[in-house]
Amino acid sequence: MYHNISLSLPLTENLIAIAILSRGRCGLSRCITYYLVAIAVSDFIVIITAVVLNRIGRIHFRECYLSTTLACRLGAVQVRCSRDGSVWLTVAFTFDRFVAICCQRAKARYCKDKTASLVIGVIYALSCIKNIPFYFIYQPLYTVNGVGWFSDVRVIFYTWPIWQVYDWLDHTFTPFLPFLLILLLNNLTVRHILVASRARRRLRGADNRGAMEMANLKKSIVLLFTISISFLLLWASYLGHFLYVRITGEGYISGLDFNDPWYIIQEMVNMLQLLSSCNNVFIYAISQNKFREEIKKVLVCPFSTITAGFK
Repeated sequence: MYHNISLSLPLTENLIAIAILSRGRCGLSRCITYYLVAIAVSDFIVIITAVVLNRIGRIHFRECYLSTTLACRLGAVQVRCSRDGSVWLTVAFTFDRFVAICCQRAKARYCKDKTASLVIGVIYALSCIKNIPFYFIYQPLYTVNGVGWFSDVRVIFYTWPIWQVYDWLDHTFTPFLPFLLILLLNNLTVRHILVASRARRRLRGADNRGAMEMANLKKSIVLLFTISISFLLLWASYLGHFLYVRITGEGYISGLDFNDPWYIIQEMVNMLQLLSSCNNVFIYAISQNKFREEIKKVLVCPFSTITAGFK
């Protein structure tokens, strides 16, 4: 019961975010709105594929189609596609904000809704192409009447050099490189904001307007560092587990042995990594006053409708 309640929270959060942002009433440009909606949609798909179908489905409905090897293979590809899309959309949005704040000359040409649509489409396409090979690394855990059930990682995934190179490249592109890019872009953006703020204070002196700018500056810095720290903390255990597997050669556990401590650790690592798909929109959008106002309207709307009906 508890995991059903906890699961409904990120699902509801992303659905509300998609509905509110799609209406375009949060005072955000269409470019920003496109990125935030794409991130929310990608995160929602991650939760559905990785948690509902791949985790809960396999545990509570072990004799259904979701437990066949074919479904496991397709699920593994879908999870990685949506996960990579979510991560790189976060990078793309961070870069868009960097250009908007630090590169005024390029802002008019790059920060447009058409550019955002193109970037989003390219990210989704490349995420799918990159993860197709994962379909071929699994084999049936056992076969009944010619039907493969569950999945196990093939031995060649750990022994063939080409698969080892692919595994390292996969983890380099997600999440090593995205985190470095987010950290770099946020650092450059914060430095630009600080320099610009000091210049404004020297020109205008300490007045109420300057105080308001400093308050907005602090909010921007907190937001940017929260993004980086959240991404680092939630992916740190995933990276540590990957390095442990590659160094020791222990391999990943494909079964469902809830008494195995290593299986529990592996699932906790996956849980933290998937948790990063529950807070992207929260970090980006909940800091906007108009977004909070729209949430209040959505929550109050059913009660207002019922009240109006009685009147």
